[in-house]
Amino acid sequence: MARRKCSFCNTTEKEDNPFIAGNGVYICSNCVTSAYKILFGENEPKTEETEHVTLLIPKEIHRILDDYVIGQEKAKKTLSVAVYNHYKRIFKKDTIDDTNIDKSNILLIGPTGSGKTLLAQTIARFLDVPIAISDATNLTEAGYVGEDVENILTKLLQAADGDVAKAQRGIIFIDEMDKIARMGENRSITRDVSGEGVQQALLKIIEGSIVNIPPKGGRKHPNQDFLQIDTKNILFICGGAFDGIEEIIQRRLGANQLGFGQTKRSNRDEESVMHLIESSDLVQFGIIPELIGRLHINATLEPITLEDMVKILVEPKNSIVKQYQKLFEIDNVILSFEEDALKAIAQKAINRKTGARGLRSIMEETLVDIMYELPELEGYEIVITEDVVENRVKPLYIKNSKSA
Repeated sequence: MARRKCSFCNTTEKEDNPFIAGNGVYICSNCVTSAYKILFGENEPKTEETEHVTLLIPKEIHRILDDYVIGQEKAKKTLSVAVYNHYKRIFKKDTIDDTNIDKSNILLIGPTGSGKTLLAQTIARFLDVPIAISDATNLTEAGYVGEDVENILTKLLQAADGDVAKAQRGIIFIDEMDKIARMGENRSITRDVSGEGVQQALLKIIEGSIVNIPPKGGRKHPNQDFLQIDTKNILFICGGAFDGIEEIIQRRLGANQLGFGQTKRSNRDEESVMHLIESSDLVQFGIIPELIGRLHINATLEPITLEDMVKILVEPKNSIVKQYQKLFEIDNVILSFEEDALKAIAQKAINRKTGARGLRSIMEETLVDIMYELPELEGYEIVITEDVVENRVKPLYIKNSKSA
């Protein structure tokens, strides 16, 4: 039996180049691809099977986080595994087995400035997925003045450049979750606009549902067009400081009971119990059980030590010191810091209780007078000492011999 030949290129049918048969004619798959490019351009037709998605394994995610986030090893490991499992669930589905893997959202618990937002931003950037960041204190339930909970999805869609499919695989980070804890029984019984009502409104989008949103945000109005967003594959990462929850954990553990042999733990001991947090502690704090049930993974972040704060200043790829050194370099000026100066900046941030996010403002305060004169300092090395940070004295000016 004669082998079939392509009616366009006359090639013989092979296993890696199958034919499509017509009425007495044949076309090979290579010619089909070429014809598509001629008609529609160079890009091949995009299908779900041919779409390439880079899925980083947990160790790779952890290594990326190490480049930008100092310390917080337990949180980074927990987050790396959770993010890998989430996107593996989306992109590595077994079409033969009908077992459905439920979505696991994440709750990050840690002091202000400990790196919660940075962790989420870094993961989103290197996974090439859109991210929307919102502050829970700005959210209100539908019908109240403020930002509707569903507007978070509009932000995500805008971050995805209007690509609905891409938005539906994105990440939403909601900070200050502890600030919307519901009111206790001994407080005002008036309507809780920014507390339990917001938690109830968040339930719908976090658990996975199809939500109608105004494409440009704002309030919903009759007769306006809506876009549908399916949230079942959107990863929600919630964060909060949850100040005072240590006492709730201590009471559950019986550490502060009165009686013989009972001693009250120090503040250092109280900090160490954060890893023992349970769902019941969050409920007692004021988070409704239904919401906790949808935040399946908890990761706790520790307060940043002085040593870690100094590392944050200099070690990450986009560290604050490197950024200011680059600014000075543009004017052909070298900026350097003595070790004691870095410690003084770190200590100021700790004293202000702003965490790592306060480092930039302290650096700006320290360098503002120098930067005012920067265009006239070409060819110099500027050395920042502890006195410059603490007492605002002039830094050391060293004439660069190469520029002389």
